[in-house]
Amino acid sequence: MGAEERDRDGHIAALKQVAAQFAVAVTPHLQAQIDPADPADPIARQFLPDAAELVTHPHEAADPIGDEAHSPLPGIVHRYPDRLLLKLVNVCPVYCRFCFRRETVGPGSRGLTAGQLDAAIAYIADHPEVWEVILTGGDPLIVSPRRLKSVLQRLAAIPHLGVIRLHSRVPVVDPERVSPALIDALKSGRGAEGRDKAVWLLLHANHEREFVAPAREAIARLIDAGIPVLGQSVLLAGVNDTPEALAGLFRAMVRNRVKPHYLHHGDLARGTAHFRVSLGRGQALMRSLRGRHSGLMQPTYILDIPGGHGKVPVGPLYAAPRADGQGWEVTDPWGCTHLYADPAADRS
Repeated sequence: MGAEERDRDGHIAALKQVAAQFAVAVTPHLQAQIDPADPADPIARQFLPDAAELVTHPHEAADPIGDEAHSPLPGIVHRYPDRLLLKLVNVCPVYCRFCFRRETVGPGSRGLTAGQLDAAIAYIADHPEVWEVILTGGDPLIVSPRRLKSVLQRLAAIPHLGVIRLHSRVPVVDPERVSPALIDALKSGRGAEGRDKAVWLLLHANHEREFVAPAREAIARLIDAGIPVLGQSVLLAGVNDTPEALAGLFRAMVRNRVKPHYLHHGDLARGTAHFRVSLGRGQALMRSLRGRHSGLMQPTYILDIPGGHGKVPVGPLYAAPRADGQGWEVTDPWGCTHLYADPAADRS
């Protein structure tokens, strides 16, 4: 056996080890978007397994954002007072190689049983401080429209809820799922009068090439049906960690009526070091957008603090108090600093 054959066999063996540890799935729609001639293809990098996933670093964790510590019962993560997560299913149409829940999602992972779903909805109903429920998972849009409609109608019947939010990759990874039946299910979350609750969709996309015609059409079907769509992305080395890639991504969102909401700093999930970008680099990339691109293209750069301590914006900052106490030093988008006297400070 030649060296090339040994390398190939070793590579295949490593990928089998990855697949034994973490779920792998790529939809036919995404397979068609991958350019096999491009070794740096941003679609392939996000979804095809890589032997680098077998390397675990000491700072990585099975539950990097501390879901378990805030889970009072199966399917519920209640980290913030006025909102909580409802993890309806633990499967997705595709599996991102950087997923922070990669230890708990995948084929064979159980979604909520009927009894567990009843208990989760009862928990929400018994906590009047909860104003917003976020359906996540797994991908909530992978369930049948009939089942999704039933869940949303039950949530819409809880008087103190104001917002039902769904986090999904489906419109860009499996756009045919955005069917009339699915849209009807989403609209049912507004309540019996069609205006009691707000139903929002947060679309996860990381590169402008995800916005091909079928995806654009799926997004348009949602928005034209009155479902507002926000965008969330993860900062990923080799996918979108350049000013040009981020600008292209956020322009693609805005062009399709999706407002960029969050740019997530990558979580410390096991086997994801090859996607990691430093906080300083992330802040510099955010600075590269300010003043050069529309305000519509400026998401909040977010870090989910390891250990379950919550999400916080991590800058960059443009204003800081002067060391001499005389006003503020403000940096403009081009790096020049200016004094802001802050006349209202005297009345504080």
